[in-house]
Amino acid sequence: MEKWMPNICVIHGHPDSRQPHFCRALGKAYLEGAREAGHQVSEIVVGDLEFDFLRSATAFANDPAEPLMAEREKISAADHVVIIFPLWLGGAPALLKGFLEQIACGGFFLETAESEKEFPKAKMKGKSLRIIVTMGMPSLIYNTWFGANSLKGLEKGMFGLSGFKPIRHKLIGMVETDDEARHVRWLNSVRKLGERAI
Repeated sequence: MEKWMPNICVIHGHPDSRQPHFCRALGKAYLEGAREAGHQVSEIVVGDLEFDFLRSATAFANDPAEPLMAEREKISAADHVVIIFPLWLGGAPALLKGFLEQIACGGFFLETAESEKEFPKAKMKGKSLRIIVTMGMPSLIYNTWFGANSLKGLEKGMFGLSGFKPIRHKLIGMVETDDEARHVRWLNSVRKLGERAI
């Protein structure tokens, strides 16, 4: 019997796609691990995309422009989605949030309820999610002192409500360190996540 291999979509959420940075290295490591294990993979580089920020409920009710529709298909086809981004001003970069808003347009994540008494229909059921966040501070400080509030907002808000389950995360702090051995350990740990498709 042939073993089922999940389809994985990796979203590179760093706004700057032209300069080398650790987020991109982590994404590459995840993809390498997934490919070596035989998983199907696709990727979305948010920094390469051109789109406007949403400014009205009318715009949110309609599907996004064609270039983003093609990226949305990658998420539709995926069994497992991975989002990698740096912590900026305590949360996800504005460009990534703008991308997610555009992707969510037209009821992609949630289908509008028929009545006020009903909850919107979660349309991402059957898909799992991994969020990887890098930061300059120690991850323990973000988790305890700041309560990881921005991360929890994503997990319990848009992604949780839309049906992703399970939702896992990995926090990587002190990324600006010059400790190369530590960087290698982080990359290896993320590569193993890719191998396991989690």
